Amino acid sequence: MSQGSRPRTSLSRLFSGFAAGGFGLVVVSLGGWWFTVAVGVIVHLGLLEFFRLAQFKGIRPATKTTLVACQLLLFATQWASGGGMAVDLAASVVPVSGAVICGWLLLQPVTGTIADIAASIFGLFYLGFLPSHWLRLRDLLDPVLAPQLQGAGWPFTPGMALTLMACLMVVATDIGSYVIGRRFGLHPLSPISPGKTVEGAFGGVASAVLVGVVGGLLLGWRWGWVVGGLLGGVVSLFALVGDLTESMMKRDAGVKDSGDAIPGHGGILDRIDSFLFTPAVVYYFVTLLVPLLG
Repeated sequence: MSQGSRPRTSLSRLFSGFAAGGFGLVVVSLGGWWFTVAVGVIVHLGLLEFFRLAQFKGIRPATKTTLVACQLLLFATQWASGGGMAVDLAASVVPVSGAVICGWLLLQPVTGTIADIAASIFGLFYLGFLPSHWLRLRDLLDPVLAPQLQGAGWPFTPGMALTLMACLMVVATDIGSYVIGRRFGLHPLSPISPGKTVEGAFGGVASAVLVGVVGGLLLGWRWGWVVGGLLGGVVSLFALVGDLTESMMKRDAGVKDSGDAIPGHGGILDRIDSFLFTPAVVYYFVTLLVPLLG
């Protein structure tokens, strides 16, 4: 790469990052079906990239069936959150879809393999079940989860505040890892991703803990700084797992990026990998632990 192209690449990366952040802020603020549609589009594009990686390995997943199943899962999750469908009925989408995917592979001219089944079912889990927790998190309304917001005039529902907090912790992890890693990184973290260092990982965890501490205090949790800091640390670790998992898949497929959908950033999966495991962690953390403390 010529030196003259580096500034353009950096500028493109910066612009794309701000655009993605602004888009995320808007759809999280809108919530409801707007948020569901936005998550659905991202999931669809990410799943296409995931199946592209699988196909590089000679795997033949049930692409169309899994794409439809993931959208049905997101639709059912949002509908159940709004009271239009029984929660158990929405939950049944995952096992039923798994059976349908296996049935589809059985009916193909060339019978599916273990790898075909595994890639398809993992796609349903990785880019269907896990992202559906963003919808469940955004739709939370229990005031116990954010007592400080009640009567304080804040234009946030508990779900909106928790979703923004979760996103900020993931972003803080990425920024902290990058900044600390570039400045102090000496020890490689994993051969899967040579650019990551142990020092950078600690920087990312520390940054997410700080965001969690501030968030826990602002939301009014009991022992807010402790609970928020704990949540930040857990989110940071799961964000790192998500990042390294996608890196492992790209390394196995022999590609540098999952795609080229975002200028300067690569593919959709390259940008959302840290956001896939985290919503379930935050959702169950706040719904199971915070009420006990309150």
